[in-house]
Amino acid sequence: MADGIEVKGLDKLMKHLKENVTLDDVRKVVAKNGRELQGVMVKNSGESTFNKGYFTGALKQDVSAQGYKESNQGLTVNVGTTKEYGPYLEYGTRFMEKEQFVKPSLDKQEPKFKADMKKLVK
Repeated sequence: MADGIEVKGLDKLMKHLKENVTLDDVRKVVAKNGRELQGVMVKNSGESTFNKGYFTGALKQDVSAQGYKESNQGLTVNVGTTKEYGPYLEYGTRFMEKEQFVKPSLDKQEPKFKADMKKLVK
């Protein structure tokens, strides 16, 4: 059994990144995709997702107003909700089925983020 993962060609990749890409370029891609993810998540936290009769709009407003935070000097973006019941909606409980709004948003944005990052290293 292997004790980890070996990545070959990492030195070449790092050299290429240092020659062609600045951290500001990466920060711009992270911020752009973070904002797009927030927009998709706002749409996914609407009445079309939560259609069991208890939609109030509070979660959607929270994702819109407070759902975006940058950290790690702009290299990390956190997108989500501060509402304590957000995880119950996303994962469900023994009393209610899940009504996901985070995972579908991430699934939609992930290929765009990867494509934008690949453009940086070409």
